[in-house]
Amino acid sequence: MRQYAGNRIGLAIVGATLLGLGAYAWLRGQDRLFGLPPHTKVLPAQVHKTLAEEPWPLWMLALALLLLALVALRWLLLALGWGRRGAHNGTGTAMLFVGLKGVEGLGRAGVRVAADGLRVNVTCPSAADVGAVVSKLDQDIVGRIRREIRDDETPSVVRLHVRR
Repeated sequence: MRQYAGNRIGLAIVGATLLGLGAYAWLRGQDRLFGLPPHTKVLPAQVHKTLAEEPWPLWMLALALLLLALVALRWLLLALGWGRRGAHNGTGTAMLFVGLKGVEGLGRAGVRVAADGLRVNVTCPSAADVGAVVSKLDQDIVGRIRREIRDDETPSVVRLHVRR
């Protein structure tokens, strides 16, 4: 759940910043900022003079903003679920958790249904008996999930991640 909270907080910060900058630019363009003459420069005179003499800091700023935009685009695409194959299946995930209820500290587990079959992802701690988890998955759990969601002939990919 922390991933979603982080995305929401990050999007709220970025959105509030953009909203503030947009409101400032609109008020500035409409000459509605109180106490500012309409033709006042935004930058101080010394900074304006320095940037006029040496334009490379503006190019560095443009490059930094471009990189920031690419990082934000990647973040947005990952948050939207691009790059993941298939659709999340709640029934399969519930069956997976029931089948692995004896594993202590089971982190994440999920089942996705894709066009080319099932994708089962399991994350368990290093203290867990990985052999027992694999044998449970191989002998019993994946077969039940396949029968419930599609049929016995559905190809399945199981990814087991052991965290330290």
